[in-house]
Amino acid sequence: MRWENLTADPAGDPALDAALFGADAVTTRTFDTPEFRGVTFHEIRARSIVNRVPGASRMPFEWTVNPYRGCTHACVYCFARKTHSYLDLDTGLGFDSQIVVKVNAPDLLRRQLGSRRWHGEHIAMGTNVDCYQRAEGRYQLMPGIISALRDHANPFSILTKGTLILRDLELLKQASEVTDVGVSVSVGFTDPELWRTVEPGTPAPERRLDAVRVLTDHGIGCGVLMAPVIPFLGDDPAQLRATVRAIAASGATSVTPLVLHLRPGAREWFMAWLAHYHPHLVRRYERLYAEGSYAPKWYQRRITRQVHELAQEYGIGPSRAGMPRRITAAPEPAAPGPTQLTLL
Repeated sequence: MRWENLTADPAGDPALDAALFGADAVTTRTFDTPEFRGVTFHEIRARSIVNRVPGASRMPFEWTVNPYRGCTHACVYCFARKTHSYLDLDTGLGFDSQIVVKVNAPDLLRRQLGSRRWHGEHIAMGTNVDCYQRAEGRYQLMPGIISALRDHANPFSILTKGTLILRDLELLKQASEVTDVGVSVSVGFTDPELWRTVEPGTPAPERRLDAVRVLTDHGIGCGVLMAPVIPFLGDDPAQLRATVRAIAASGATSVTPLVLHLRPGAREWFMAWLAHYHPHLVRRYERLYAEGSYAPKWYQRRITRQVHELAQEYGIGPSRAGMPRRITAAPEPAAPGPTQLTLL
């Protein structure tokens, strides 16, 4: 494992970038508990925790904090898989089970926020791997991170699939009183069978939407990133409608669709998964993603239009952004017949 290659900017010149930590600062642990069986944790003391996003990135933010590397959520499409290759780690099962933990992240962040060189820019979290993955239940890094941001009144945002964020609800409320706090939960679909195979380590979509409901009920406006919309598996109009309706019922302040993109590292792992579970779709994916990592513009525009129309229908619109929403349950059919159970 090449710890010296874990730099602040993996896309940069390895000869010029200083390693974020030295190999002598690494402690490797395993825990014989059901939730961590088969997972190896590499505890490190990082030298830097606030990272600048490369200028060529499509991301709408400039600074990030990532207390973990690798993710037990095991989402087969995760674009961050490629980052494990910088350590000579496998981008498939290795990404899911070899987790780097920056154990000094809270203290290091507090020092960096207090530096005269830091000017209080927005910090995004959960943009590479999920900061509320299962490892956070053991290492509990986020309370210290949020506390540091709160104490310096530094604006920040969190994107997560983890319901563990509710543990830090009080800290989020305190931070929102002194600075801008943005919270988004990722729910790309509500199909239980698709969830079990494509996001096996995450809480179920309905549990994530329960978290959205709790956050909004406590005054923390929470949007939903409807990501990824998976072509031919989660993009049927009925599936899109069911997902948007469930998002609206959760009280989300907004819904933003994002079509699946397949970067190198993630692409190979996802296509292997597709060949195993849905071999009849392999050729269709090869054609759809023939030009690169992103689906064609016409397809992205179609999905965006459909989701926006559904969002407007269910009362999630930009004119009411920031306000919790509720929708009424669908009326019972007038004609007698068997009862259709619903999660809503």
